[in-house]
Amino acid sequence: MTIIAVLIVLLGSIVLSTLANWLVLNFAKTLGIRNTNDVSIRWSNESKPSLGGISMYFVFLFTGLIVALAFIDIVEEHQKEYLGLFVATSLAFAMGLADDAYNTKPFFKLAIQILCGVILAFSGNSIHLSEWEGVNMVFTVVWVVTLMNSLNMLDNMDGITATVSCCVLAACLVVFILLYGWQVNIWTVLMFSSIGTLIGFLFYNLHPSKMFMGDGGSQFLGITIAFFTGKFLFPEGLMEGYLNWKGLLLAFVALTPAAVDSITVVINRLKKGKSPMVGGKDHTTHHLVYSGLNDRQVWRVFLSIGLISIGFVLLSFWSFGQMTYVGYVLGVGWFVFIFYYLYRNTIRFKNPAE
Repeated sequence: MTIIAVLIVLLGSIVLSTLANWLVLNFAKTLGIRNTNDVSIRWSNESKPSLGGISMYFVFLFTGLIVALAFIDIVEEHQKEYLGLFVATSLAFAMGLADDAYNTKPFFKLAIQILCGVILAFSGNSIHLSEWEGVNMVFTVVWVVTLMNSLNMLDNMDGITATVSCCVLAACLVVFILLYGWQVNIWTVLMFSSIGTLIGFLFYNLHPSKMFMGDGGSQFLGITIAFFTGKFLFPEGLMEGYLNWKGLLLAFVALTPAAVDSITVVINRLKKGKSPMVGGKDHTTHHLVYSGLNDRQVWRVFLSIGLISIGFVLLSFWSFGQMTYVGYVLGVGWFVFIFYYLYRNTIRFKNPAE
Protein backbone atom coordinates (compact mmCIF):
# COMPACT_ATOMS: atom_id res chain seq x y z
CA MET A 1 0.00 0.00 0.00
CA THR A 2 1.37 3.41 -0.99
CA ILE A 3 1.57 6.57 1.10
CA ILE A 4 -1.20 8.06 -1.04
CA ALA A 5 -3.50 5.16 -0.17
CA VAL A 6 -2.75 5.62 3.53
CA LEU A 7 -3.51 9.33 3.28
CA ILE A 8 -6.83 8.45 1.62
CA VAL A 9 -7.61 6.17 4.59
CA LEU A 10 -6.70 8.94 7.05
CA LEU A 11 -8.67 11.67 5.29
CA GLY A 12 -11.58 9.33 4.58
CA SER A 13 -11.79 8.41 8.27
CA ILE A 14 -11.79 12.09 9.25
CA VAL A 15 -14.65 12.78 6.86
CA LEU A 16 -16.64 9.69 7.90
CA SER A 17 -16.13 10.45 11.59
CA THR A 18 -17.14 14.09 11.18
CA LEU A 19 -20.25 13.11 9.22
CA ALA A 20 -21.17 10.32 11.65
CA ASN A 21 -20.84 12.63 14.64
CA TRP A 22 -22.96 15.27 12.93
CA LEU A 23 -25.67 12.70 12.19
CA VAL A 24 -25.88 11.20 15.67
CA LEU A 25 -25.71 14.64 17.27
CA ASN A 26 -28.75 15.75 15.28
CA PHE A 27 -30.79 12.56 15.65
CA ALA A 28 -30.01 11.40 19.18
CA LYS A 29 -29.44 14.43 21.35
CA THR A 30 -30.16 12.76 24.70
CA LEU A 31 -28.22 9.48 24.47
CA GLY A 32 -25.81 9.14 27.36
CA ILE A 33 -27.47 11.79 29.52
CA ARG A 34 -28.54 9.60 32.43
CA ASN A 35 -29.98 12.34 34.62
CA THR A 36 -29.91 16.05 35.29
CA ASN A 37 -27.25 15.57 37.96
CA ASP A 38 -24.73 14.32 35.40
CA VAL A 39 -22.73 17.52 35.90
CA SER A 40 -21.92 16.56 39.50
CA ILE A 41 -19.05 14.37 38.32
CA ARG A 42 -18.52 15.77 34.82
CA TRP A 43 -16.47 18.91 34.40
CA SER A 44 -18.92 20.53 31.98
CA ASN A 45 -21.54 22.77 33.60
CA GLU A 46 -24.25 21.32 31.35
CA SER A 47 -25.30 17.81 30.34
CA LYS A 48 -24.37 16.82 26.81
CA PRO A 49 -25.03 13.63 24.83
CA SER A 50 -22.36 10.91 25.01
CA LEU A 51 -22.28 10.01 21.34
CA GLY A 52 -18.62 9.99 20.29
CA GLY A 53 -18.14 6.28 20.82
CA ILE A 54 -20.71 5.51 18.12
CA SER A 55 -18.69 7.14 15.35
CA MET A 56 -15.43 5.66 16.67
CA TYR A 57 -16.76 2.12 16.64
CA PHE A 58 -18.60 2.22 13.33
CA VAL A 59 -15.79 3.92 11.39
CA PHE A 60 -13.40 1.34 12.87
CA LEU A 61 -15.76 -1.47 11.87
CA PHE A 62 -16.26 -0.03 8.38
CA THR A 63 -12.50 0.29 7.86
CA GLY A 64 -12.02 -3.26 9.10
CA LEU A 65 -14.51 -4.58 6.54
CA ILE A 66 -12.84 -2.63 3.72
CA VAL A 67 -9.41 -3.93 4.76
CA ALA A 68 -10.76 -7.50 4.92
CA LEU A 69 -12.12 -7.19 1.36
CA ALA A 70 -9.09 -5.41 -0.06
CA PHE A 71 -6.48 -7.66 1.57
CA ILE A 72 -8.39 -10.90 1.92
CA ASP A 73 -5.28 -13.12 1.68
CA ILE A 74 -3.44 -11.19 4.40
CA VAL A 75 -6.48 -11.07 6.65
CA GLU A 76 -7.01 -14.82 6.22
CA GLU A 77 -3.40 -15.34 7.29
CA HIS A 78 -4.10 -13.37 10.48
CA GLN A 79 -7.74 -14.41 10.76
CA LYS A 80 -7.63 -15.39 14.44
CA GLU A 81 -5.94 -12.14 15.50
CA TYR A 82 -8.19 -10.03 13.30
CA LEU A 83 -11.38 -11.65 14.53
CA GLY A 84 -10.20 -11.46 18.15
CA LEU A 85 -9.59 -7.71 17.84
CA PHE A 86 -13.06 -7.00 16.45
CA VAL A 87 -14.85 -9.27 18.91
CA ALA A 88 -13.06 -7.61 21.84
CA THR A 89 -13.66 -4.05 20.60
CA SER A 90 -17.32 -4.82 19.87
CA LEU A 91 -17.81 -6.20 23.37
CA ALA A 92 -16.09 -3.19 24.92
CA PHE A 93 -18.21 -0.76 22.90
CA ALA A 94 -21.45 -2.59 23.75
CA MET A 95 -20.60 -2.58 27.46
CA GLY A 96 -19.72 1.13 27.38
CA LEU A 97 -22.90 1.97 25.48
CA ALA A 98 -24.94 0.05 28.05
CA ASP A 99 -23.22 2.02 30.80
CA ASP A 100 -24.06 5.31 29.07
CA ALA A 101 -27.71 4.26 28.89
CA TYR A 102 -28.23 2.37 32.15
CA ASN A 103 -25.26 3.15 34.44
CA THR A 104 -24.11 -0.46 34.88
CA LYS A 105 -22.49 -1.83 38.04
CA PRO A 106 -18.68 -1.51 38.47
CA PHE A 107 -18.15 -5.25 38.93
CA PHE A 108 -20.05 -5.96 35.71
CA LYS A 109 -17.83 -3.50 33.86
CA LEU A 110 -14.71 -5.07 35.36
CA ALA A 111 -15.85 -8.56 34.34
CA ILE A 112 -16.40 -7.43 30.74
CA GLN A 113 -13.02 -5.69 30.69
CA ILE A 114 -11.33 -8.88 31.87
CA LEU A 115 -13.21 -10.84 29.21
CA CYS A 116 -12.00 -8.39 26.55
CA GLY A 117 -8.42 -8.96 27.70
CA VAL A 118 -8.90 -12.74 27.69
CA ILE A 119 -10.28 -12.59 24.13
CA LEU A 120 -7.21 -10.68 22.94
CA ALA A 121 -4.84 -12.99 24.79
CA PHE A 122 -6.38 -16.20 23.41
CA SER A 123 -6.72 -14.90 19.85
CA GLY A 124 -2.97 -14.54 19.33
CA ASN A 125 -2.81 -10.88 20.36
CA SER A 126 -0.99 -11.34 23.66
CA ILE A 127 1.74 -8.83 24.43
CA HIS A 128 5.38 -9.95 24.10
CA LEU A 129 6.53 -9.04 27.60
CA SER A 130 8.55 -12.18 28.33
CA GLU A 131 9.61 -15.54 26.95
CA TRP A 132 6.78 -17.28 28.80
CA GLU A 133 3.44 -17.20 27.02
CA GLY A 134 1.50 -17.65 30.26
CA VAL A 135 3.05 -14.49 31.66
CA ASN A 136 2.31 -12.66 28.40
CA MET A 137 -1.36 -13.66 28.50
CA VAL A 138 -1.82 -12.59 32.11
CA PHE A 139 -0.03 -9.30 31.40
CA THR A 140 -2.26 -8.73 28.34
CA VAL A 141 -5.40 -9.01 30.47
CA VAL A 142 -3.94 -6.65 33.10
CA TRP A 143 -2.84 -4.22 30.38
CA VAL A 144 -6.30 -4.18 28.78
CA VAL A 145 -8.13 -3.63 32.08
CA THR A 146 -5.66 -0.92 33.11
CA LEU A 147 -5.94 1.06 29.87
CA MET A 148 -9.71 0.73 29.63
CA ASN A 149 -10.03 2.22 33.12
CA SER A 150 -7.23 4.75 32.67
CA LEU A 151 -8.68 6.27 29.49
CA ASN A 152 -12.14 6.22 31.05
CA MET A 153 -10.77 8.21 34.00
CA LEU A 154 -8.93 10.60 31.68
CA ASP A 155 -12.18 11.39 29.85
CA ASN A 156 -13.00 14.22 32.24
CA MET A 157 -12.50 17.37 30.18
CA ASP A 158 -13.11 18.43 26.59
CA GLY A 159 -10.66 17.03 24.05
CA ILE A 160 -8.20 15.44 26.49
CA THR A 161 -8.69 11.70 25.93
CA ALA A 162 -9.01 11.87 22.15
CA THR A 163 -5.90 14.05 21.88
CA VAL A 164 -3.80 11.87 24.17
CA SER A 165 -4.94 8.77 22.27
CA CYS A 166 -3.87 10.34 18.95
CA CYS A 167 -0.42 10.97 20.41
CA VAL A 168 -0.15 7.39 21.68
CA LEU A 169 -1.10 5.99 18.26
CA ALA A 170 1.43 8.31 16.63
CA ALA A 171 4.11 6.98 19.02
CA CYS A 172 3.18 3.43 17.93
CA LEU A 173 3.68 4.43 14.30
CA VAL A 174 7.06 5.99 15.11
CA VAL A 175 8.32 2.76 16.67
CA PHE A 176 6.98 0.65 13.80
CA ILE A 177 8.61 2.84 11.14
CA LEU A 178 11.94 2.90 13.00
CA LEU A 179 11.91 -0.88 13.34
CA TYR A 180 10.60 -1.94 9.94
CA GLY A 181 10.67 1.12 7.71
CA TRP A 182 7.64 2.29 5.76
CA GLN A 183 5.86 -1.06 5.50
CA VAL A 184 2.13 -0.47 5.67
CA ASN A 185 0.12 -3.51 6.81
CA ILE A 186 -3.46 -4.22 7.89
CA TRP A 187 -2.72 -3.06 11.46
CA THR A 188 -1.23 0.29 10.45
CA VAL A 189 -4.19 0.94 8.16
CA LEU A 190 -6.53 0.42 11.12
CA MET A 191 -4.33 2.68 13.21
CA PHE A 192 -4.39 5.49 10.64
CA SER A 193 -8.15 5.09 10.48
CA SER A 194 -8.37 5.37 14.27
CA ILE A 195 -6.32 8.57 14.23
CA GLY A 196 -8.58 10.02 11.54
CA THR A 197 -11.68 9.02 13.51
CA LEU A 198 -10.37 10.77 16.62
CA ILE A 199 -9.56 13.92 14.66
CA GLY A 200 -13.12 13.95 13.29
CA PHE A 201 -14.47 13.53 16.81
CA LEU A 202 -12.31 16.38 18.12
CA PHE A 203 -14.20 18.80 15.87
CA TYR A 204 -17.14 18.23 18.24
CA ASN A 205 -15.26 17.55 21.48
CA LEU A 206 -12.80 20.43 21.79
CA HIS A 207 -13.86 23.13 24.22
CA PRO A 208 -16.61 24.25 24.10
CA SER A 209 -17.70 20.71 23.20
CA LYS A 210 -20.98 19.66 21.63
CA MET A 211 -20.72 16.05 22.79
CA PHE A 212 -18.75 13.63 24.98
CA MET A 213 -17.35 10.28 23.90
CA GLY A 214 -19.07 8.58 26.84
CA ASP A 215 -18.18 5.15 28.18
CA GLY A 216 -19.02 3.72 24.77
CA GLY A 217 -16.10 5.74 23.42
CA SER A 218 -13.67 5.45 26.31
CA GLN A 219 -14.12 1.68 26.67
CA PHE A 220 -13.77 1.12 22.92
CA LEU A 221 -10.77 3.43 22.83
CA GLY A 222 -9.21 1.71 25.84
CA ILE A 223 -9.25 -1.75 24.26
CA THR A 224 -8.09 -0.31 20.92
CA ILE A 225 -5.14 1.54 22.47
CA ALA A 226 -4.29 -1.56 24.52
CA PHE A 227 -4.18 -3.61 21.32
CA PHE A 228 -2.06 -1.16 19.32
CA THR A 229 0.41 -0.43 22.13
CA GLY A 230 0.76 -4.16 22.73
CA LYS A 231 1.29 -4.83 19.03
CA PHE A 232 3.70 -1.97 18.26
CA LEU A 233 5.44 -0.94 21.48
CA PHE A 234 6.31 -4.49 22.62
CA PRO A 235 7.81 -6.02 19.45
CA GLU A 236 9.85 -9.20 19.83
CA GLY A 237 12.76 -7.36 18.25
CA LEU A 238 13.21 -5.34 21.46
CA MET A 239 13.44 -8.43 23.68
CA GLU A 240 16.62 -8.73 25.72
CA GLY A 241 16.90 -11.69 28.03
CA TYR A 242 13.70 -12.78 29.73
CA LEU A 243 11.87 -9.44 29.88
CA ASN A 244 10.91 -6.89 27.23
CA TRP A 245 11.75 -3.97 29.50
CA LYS A 246 12.45 -1.73 26.50
CA GLY A 247 8.89 -2.16 25.28
CA LEU A 248 7.58 -1.53 28.77
CA LEU A 249 9.57 1.70 28.95
CA LEU A 250 8.36 2.86 25.54
CA ALA A 251 4.75 2.14 26.54
CA PHE A 252 4.98 4.12 29.77
CA VAL A 253 6.64 7.08 28.05
CA ALA A 254 4.06 7.09 25.24
CA LEU A 255 1.24 6.86 27.79
CA THR A 256 2.68 9.50 30.13
CA PRO A 257 -0.41 11.82 30.20
CA ALA A 258 -2.90 9.03 30.93
CA ALA A 259 -0.60 7.12 33.29
CA VAL A 260 0.27 10.18 35.38
CA ASP A 261 -3.36 11.25 35.71
CA SER A 262 -4.51 7.77 36.73
CA ILE A 263 -1.72 7.26 39.26
CA THR A 264 -2.29 10.70 40.77
CA VAL A 265 -6.05 10.23 41.11
CA VAL A 266 -5.72 6.76 42.61
CA ILE A 267 -3.14 7.94 45.19
CA ASN A 268 -5.18 10.98 46.22
CA ARG A 269 -8.46 9.08 46.49
CA LEU A 270 -6.92 6.26 48.52
CA LYS A 271 -5.34 8.83 50.85
CA LYS A 272 -8.81 10.29 51.43
CA GLY A 273 -10.39 6.87 51.91
CA LYS A 274 -12.40 7.13 48.69
CA SER A 275 -12.87 4.55 45.95
CA PRO A 276 -10.65 5.19 42.90
CA MET A 277 -13.50 4.00 40.66
CA VAL A 278 -15.97 6.73 41.64
CA GLY A 279 -15.96 9.81 39.39
CA GLY A 280 -15.07 13.25 40.65
CA LYS A 281 -13.55 16.62 39.85
CA ASP A 282 -10.14 15.79 41.33
CA HIS A 283 -8.14 14.92 38.22
CA THR A 284 -4.89 16.60 37.22
CA THR A 285 -6.79 18.41 34.46
CA HIS A 286 -9.19 19.89 37.02
CA HIS A 287 -6.38 21.00 39.32
CA LEU A 288 -4.69 22.81 36.44
CA VAL A 289 -7.92 24.82 36.12
CA TYR A 290 -7.93 25.45 39.88
CA SER A 291 -4.37 26.77 39.44
CA GLY A 292 -5.61 29.42 36.98
CA LEU A 293 -5.63 27.84 33.51
CA ASN A 294 -8.75 27.72 31.36
CA ASP A 295 -10.09 24.60 29.61
CA ARG A 296 -8.34 25.34 26.29
CA GLN A 297 -5.02 25.94 28.04
CA VAL A 298 -5.31 22.63 29.91
CA TRP A 299 -5.92 20.89 26.59
CA ARG A 300 -2.79 22.56 25.18
CA VAL A 301 -0.79 21.36 28.20
CA PHE A 302 -1.85 17.75 27.62
CA LEU A 303 -1.32 18.07 23.86
CA SER A 304 2.21 19.33 24.54
CA ILE A 305 2.91 16.50 26.98
CA GLY A 306 1.67 13.98 24.41
CA LEU A 307 3.78 15.45 21.58
CA ILE A 308 6.91 15.66 23.72
CA SER A 309 6.32 12.07 24.85
CA ILE A 310 6.41 11.03 21.18
CA GLY A 311 9.79 12.74 20.95
CA PHE A 312 11.10 10.81 23.95
CA VAL A 313 9.82 7.56 22.43
CA LEU A 314 11.85 8.40 19.34
CA LEU A 315 14.90 9.33 21.41
CA SER A 316 14.60 6.23 23.60
CA PHE A 317 14.37 3.97 20.57
CA TRP A 318 17.40 5.59 18.98
CA SER A 319 19.30 5.26 22.24
CA PHE A 320 18.67 1.53 22.44
CA GLY A 321 20.51 1.02 19.20
CA GLN A 322 23.46 3.07 20.41
CA MET A 323 24.04 1.22 23.68
CA THR A 324 24.28 4.54 25.53
CA TYR A 325 20.78 4.40 27.08
CA VAL A 326 20.55 8.18 27.05
CA GLY A 327 16.94 7.89 25.95
CA TYR A 328 16.26 5.51 28.82
CA VAL A 329 17.36 8.08 31.38
CA LEU A 330 15.62 10.99 29.65
CA GLY A 331 12.41 9.02 29.08
CA VAL A 332 12.16 8.00 32.72
CA GLY A 333 13.12 11.53 33.76
CA TRP A 334 10.33 12.96 31.59
CA PHE A 335 7.76 10.62 33.14
CA VAL A 336 8.91 11.52 36.67
CA PHE A 337 8.97 15.25 35.88
CA ILE A 338 5.39 15.25 34.53
CA PHE A 339 4.22 13.20 37.48
CA TYR A 340 5.87 15.64 39.90
CA TYR A 341 4.48 18.69 38.07
CA LEU A 342 0.89 17.44 37.85
CA TYR A 343 0.84 15.78 41.26
CA ARG A 344 2.14 18.98 42.87
CA ASN A 345 -0.77 20.87 41.33
CA THR A 346 -3.20 18.47 42.99
CA ILE A 347 -1.58 19.28 46.34
CA ARG A 348 -1.26 23.05 45.96
CA PHE A 349 -4.55 23.88 44.27
CA LYS A 350 -7.75 22.41 45.72
CA ASN A 351 -11.30 22.26 44.39
CA PRO A 352 -12.97 25.51 45.52
CA ALA A 353 -16.15 23.52 46.22
CA GLU A 354 -14.41 21.34 48.82
